[in-house]
Amino acid sequence: MKILFLTASLFLVFSCKNDKAVHKESASMDSSVAKKDSVQTSAAEDPIDQIKKEYADLQAQLEAKKLSQSKFTYDCNDEPSGEVIFHSDKNEIKVIEHFYAEHSHFSGSEKYFIKDRKPFFIFRQETVWNFDGGTPEKPVTKDDITETRIYLQNNKPLKCLEKKYSIKSDQKEKTTPDNIPSKEIQCDTNELLKTYQLLLKHKDQKEAIKCL
Repeated sequence: MKILFLTASLFLVFSCKNDKAVHKESASMDSSVAKKDSVQTSAAEDPIDQIKKEYADLQAQLEAKKLSQSKFTYDCNDEPSGEVIFHSDKNEIKVIEHFYAEHSHFSGSEKYFIKDRKPFFIFRQETVWNFDGGTPEKPVTKDDITETRIYLQNNKPLKCLEKKYSIKSDQKEKTTPDNIPSKEIQCDTNELLKTYQLLLKHKDQKEAIKCL
């Protein structure tokens, strides 16, 4: 009987140890799976959110003037004239700003935010102005402004947002563009990407030129 009792006791001890080992291994596996899921979730981050973070980082560097700068101007007489500014980190271009005017009542600008030599976000603003009342001595002008925000991945648009508003020279309250909602639109980025490549060809340009 004593032998049977000891045998049973030993069996219970080993059984408890085995259970603890199994629980420990299971907990370790659960932790490993959780970490793996976390990594996968991070890797599967919404590309739009990722673009917003990268844009915010470059915008902060621009505002803090941490990027080196070079620029040139061009004037095509009856054709568009403008200015191009390259913002670089070491030897890599991070942002290109392009300001231009095609005729007396139209002007525009494009801002290309770049990663791995490809734009991942483009901000475009176009302004058309006209006289809108007033008197010959004190005319009133109105700017009709269109803003376009384009999120790109591998040179393909993921999302395009458009915002339109007007500003009159005699208005009493200042227009706040940030308070105006945007709407999602379909957009073709072929022309913008062609312009981007054209600007890149002049990245070492320092003196004024006639045309792009």
